[in-house]
Amino acid sequence: MTSSSRRLPAVALAAGLLLGGCSAADAADDGDDGGTQAGSSASGGHEHSGGGAAVEGPDDRYAGLDLPDPYQRPSFTLTDTSGAAYDFAERTAGRPTLLFFGYTTCPDICPATMADVALALRRLDPALAEQVQMVFVTTDPATDTPAVLEEYLGRFDADLPVSFVGLTGDQGTIDRAQLSAGVPLAEDRGRLHSTLLLLYGEDDQAQVAFDGGNTAADIAGDLETIVGQ
Repeated sequence: MTSSSRRLPAVALAAGLLLGGCSAADAADDGDDGGTQAGSSASGGHEHSGGGAAVEGPDDRYAGLDLPDPYQRPSFTLTDTSGAAYDFAERTAGRPTLLFFGYTTCPDICPATMADVALALRRLDPALAEQVQMVFVTTDPATDTPAVLEEYLGRFDADLPVSFVGLTGDQGTIDRAQLSAGVPLAEDRGRLHSTLLLLYGEDDQAQVAFDGGNTAADIAGDLETIVGQ
């Protein structure tokens, strides 16, 4: 994707929210310095369906996918890596927040997304980066215990001013969290999941999202725009 923004019409947005599995072909390699290669271990993976059709528009504001109807910050409570309850709406309210649903054994798109977020935060002024929260919700709770999530996310956030938040829980609560966020339910034991990375601003709305066509530079640029609003 170039530096020009993409606006996602309602029809294209619906297509962009289709479930996808994991494939190295869709893993952007603009920032895999988070301790794993974006396309590593990709053999045997599924295919992701990340972005859908997009149309350029003169009123585009973001490098990511402009959401024609902003998503409200969702409300759900899951379990963090310390084993404590984590109320997403309460803990992130009024704070720039990135939200992604995936699983730790994903061979490519999930680690590529986390690596891109890590690189994007490293590009920002530390004072700005420390305002941003990254929340990763597993779609495979049978595998992703709090300890597994902590070890996985530690590969990406070790040198960042703010640690990534990993959340797990029972399947029903995770399903409700996905619906609350406006993404489709993951299928195939969590391996077919939404590929969108949602960015909520201080107004508790997500006006932009990212997919496999976006880079760490896109995420960093839009974070600067969102935080500066």
